[in-house]
Amino acid sequence: MELLNAPILTADGENSRRAPVAITRQTVLHSCLVSEDDDERHHPRTPRGMTLTFAVRRRAPVLIGPASPTPTETKRLSDVDDQGELRSQVRGIFFYRGSSAGMARDPVDIFRRALSDALVHYYPLAGRLREVEDRKLVVDCTGQGVTFVEADADVRLADLEAHGPGLVPPFPCIEELGFEVDGSSGMLNCPLVLIQVTRLLCGGFTVWHRFNHTMCDATGMIQFMNAVGELARGLPSPTVAPAWSRELLDARSPPMPAFPHREYDDVPPTQTVAAADDDMVRRAFVFGGSDVAAIKKGLLPPLLWDKATSFDVLAAVLWRARTAALLGTRTPRPDEEARLVTVVSVRRHSRALGLPKGYYGFSCAYAIVVMAAGTLLSSSIADVVKQVRVAKASVTPEYVRSAADHLVLRGRPPLARTNMFLLSDLRHVGFNSVNMGWGEPVYGGPSHVKFGNAFFVAVKNSDGEDAVAVPVALPRMAMDRFASEIQSLLKKSQE
Repeated sequence: MELLNAPILTADGENSRRAPVAITRQTVLHSCLVSEDDDERHHPRTPRGMTLTFAVRRRAPVLIGPASPTPTETKRLSDVDDQGELRSQVRGIFFYRGSSAGMARDPVDIFRRALSDALVHYYPLAGRLREVEDRKLVVDCTGQGVTFVEADADVRLADLEAHGPGLVPPFPCIEELGFEVDGSSGMLNCPLVLIQVTRLLCGGFTVWHRFNHTMCDATGMIQFMNAVGELARGLPSPTVAPAWSRELLDARSPPMPAFPHREYDDVPPTQTVAAADDDMVRRAFVFGGSDVAAIKKGLLPPLLWDKATSFDVLAAVLWRARTAALLGTRTPRPDEEARLVTVVSVRRHSRALGLPKGYYGFSCAYAIVVMAAGTLLSSSIADVVKQVRVAKASVTPEYVRSAADHLVLRGRPPLARTNMFLLSDLRHVGFNSVNMGWGEPVYGGPSHVKFGNAFFVAVKNSDGEDAVAVPVALPRMAMDRFASEIQSLLKKSQE
């Protein structure tokens, strides 16, 4: 399937460069068999010996351009945007229920038109990235459009929900609900957004999306998706006007780093335990409020009960359990450094940094805790929580400017991935409130998790209470030990 030959469509579905073309359908039949779940709170959420089989019929991908003419210009990304770590694609999904009021409406048609309208306001997303001097990224605002895939799946939302208490990643057959179009995933001269809208038999639908991470962070993605939703619901324009202003997070002249920024250490790679992907196990661990409260009361001193957040507590527990699990595979060794990197939003410093409302570029920094693996495992959870809190507090406006300086001086490096665990808290970004006209999603958040990364997402547990799900990817042997370590820490906290 050659993306370069895909037609560009306007909001009315008309081909803007040539006469409408016939778009053929391809049928994909996918069968998923997953194992029984022995503890749905902290173990993988999989169906109880069920096989889920359904057909997905996809139309050929098309490029959706802005609904009306937009500026033709070149915009520079910030020196934070184009760091090596962000030169990647990030993926997410929304699941929506059907409604009696919405049965006569086609979500694909409504979304496609709203997407085209939204690109008038967010026209850089319809452009293409280019690299200039010193690996600097710029976006050529050409209006070429974003990739769009229309699909129908012979499955009901209830069938997908049957794979556990509600919808929590990892999802069965996600590769069918989010199709990776050939030739679309490169960093340069490729579409910056890919979206697949899939109708379900029940009248519900899914919206899977993939963004080039250099263009926006999670908050920026949600800002754009909210704009699509508002236009889909009939608003004349987005309630939040997008702001570019990427120069505000550029390095100073001359660059003057004031912090060591060990998150970007030039460390030699070690032999990774992340074997072939077919040996990787992905599980979601769901923690309710009672779990977090028990850890606080059982493993932290009273002084931290009110100060430590649920993120602080769970980050410490997960990092230590993960390190113990991987030590069982001999990587890392006890004397090697283990790294916990947390993604910290700097939007609370918007005034000091000058960031305007509507800024949708990457406005986060990486806070890091570094310990020898053996020291981490011999430390109390309380000590690790304190280290996490200190690292987060270090992210000040000066730290952000120092990071931009450091990135430019170092040639825009990626994070030091050796023995690193990268955690993002996405519970408060707004994934669960993006309304396309069918109400709030049943689930909104990332669709994939990879080795070395994890994220927090807001869900409901089996009792219908607010909870946090943490999908994790580990080699098969390490995953069993990781689950055991989590259970052991929870049991210890309740003694």
